[in-house]
Amino acid sequence: MRRVISFMHISLDGFVAGPNGELNWAKVDEEIFDHVGRRISEGDTAMYGRVTYQMMESYWPTAGDKPAATKHDIEHSKWYKNAQKVVLSSTMKEAGLTNTKIISDNLSDRINEIKQQAGNDILLFGSPTATHSLIQLDLIDGYWLFVNPIILGRGIPLFTDIRHNVKLNLLTTRQFTSGVTELNYIVDKH
Repeated sequence: MRRVISFMHISLDGFVAGPNGELNWAKVDEEIFDHVGRRISEGDTAMYGRVTYQMMESYWPTAGDKPAATKHDIEHSKWYKNAQKVVLSSTMKEAGLTNTKIISDNLSDRINEIKQQAGNDILLFGSPTATHSLIQLDLIDGYWLFVNPIILGRGIPLFTDIRHNVKLNLLTTRQFTSGVTELNYIVDKH
């Protein structure tokens, strides 16, 4: 069965965005891009909330075609165009979208159907609101977190309104020269 893995940058105090959704504090560089790119290239499905999807859709389809495109832009743009995309939204419509499925209701049933299909892990990129919904429905199977060496003090937390303990097993860690630490967890469903 496929797993839903939440991919997030997070502050040391547990925030995934500033109070107004700011991400200007998240450290990303070529070392992180290369590492993340290798893992993402193994995936075939990306999941987003509406806001994150619209942000991604406005940039990635053409990012690799720009004259000043970086290696990361070229590689991720190619991957993005080919990946199946799942968007959690009650307001978007599927009409005219390429490789994109909209889920607006029955999240648990619809996501479990996707998890039963052939394929690799489903990477849930950013999307705090969508992530909160999936946490509440116990649909997140793992967390791929990039802990940034910053304390924000306030913002949008990753974990909020947790109704029961969620036991995690640490799979891997990695320290980057920027001070960011990768923590890769799988949810212990037993």
